[in-house]
Amino acid sequence: MPTTTRAAVVESGGAPFTLSDVELDEPGPHEALVRMVATGLCHTDLGVASGGLPFPLPGVLGHEGAGVVEAVGPAVTGVAPGDHVVLSFTSCGDCRNCDGGHPAYCATWLPLNLLGGRRADGTSTISRDGEPLGGHFFGQSSFAGRALVDERSLVKVDQDVPLESIAPLGCGVQTGVGAVWNVLKPVTGATIVVLGAGAVGLSAVMAAALTPATTIVAVDRVGERLTLARELGATHTVNAAEEDLGEALAALTGGQGADGIVETTGNVTVLRQGVDALGARGTVVVVGAPPFGTEVSLDVNGLLGGKRVVGLTLGDAETQSFIPALVRLVKEGRLPLHRLISTYPFADIDQAVRDMGAGKAIKPVLTF
Repeated sequence: MPTTTRAAVVESGGAPFTLSDVELDEPGPHEALVRMVATGLCHTDLGVASGGLPFPLPGVLGHEGAGVVEAVGPAVTGVAPGDHVVLSFTSCGDCRNCDGGHPAYCATWLPLNLLGGRRADGTSTISRDGEPLGGHFFGQSSFAGRALVDERSLVKVDQDVPLESIAPLGCGVQTGVGAVWNVLKPVTGATIVVLGAGAVGLSAVMAAALTPATTIVAVDRVGERLTLARELGATHTVNAAEEDLGEALAALTGGQGADGIVETTGNVTVLRQGVDALGARGTVVVVGAPPFGTEVSLDVNGLLGGKRVVGLTLGDAETQSFIPALVRLVKEGRLPLHRLISTYPFADIDQAVRDMGAGKAIKPVLTF
């Protein structure tokens, strides 16, 4: 039988979130019905809600969910009713990248997660008054009291860890940590620079602090966030509103340039500055996503010293092993994610959006 639940619906691009009763389809063979306990609010949700991406609206977003499994489809084997789960992205499971342990680069990632709004077979997961809504967002659409979740979005987690403390692992935190651990892989004595001290950037700072890197530089324009970055493991900070970024990074690296840089701002001017600040054989990981079609100009000769510019989706993580490892670090206090989180009742989603936009909340988490 279909399930009725309360959801935050975006009626059209630029419209606010509106609480509305919706109907979820019955779980398919590889789906589960999950009672949501918490879900993070991410800039990707806001970008889609603004109409910046061609996701079908009206629709239900949300892609950092955490909850308890209530029912499963007949082919689901990884979770059972009662299990606690963190929800992440979905993937086909059959293409070359999925088979190779890189599901974030699934051949059908965009339609399955970000743009399609439906299952791979074209059927809808969510409706209202008999009319299909855009759903299946990252295989979950977790801005709702219950979510119909693709099996490959589900990650079973330790039931002793409060779900509201780990909901952001499914996207933002996984992305920042993965940029450092899975791409940069700092060696002993490395210098790592993080451009932007939002949720993704601060996650990268925390990740770098758990590696042999000895110089960790956080860059932002907000002094309070730089103070927090130091408390989370940054050895140096640069306030880009007060200092020239290139000069500051040159001074901090003794003119040698950085070994690795994580660019989270989505600002192409900042990206260019990051590439220029790399040392020989250094790597900049591009995480921040400006509007589709945005281009950046680079000095080609400046790249010939072995510099690499690498794009990244969701930390290039294999979620079934990566997320439980992060949960353990949160549980043991080695990944102090609570320092980033501000909680809001689900009904206050628009206030959370405003606080995030104003910089008052680094990582809003909606609770049910």
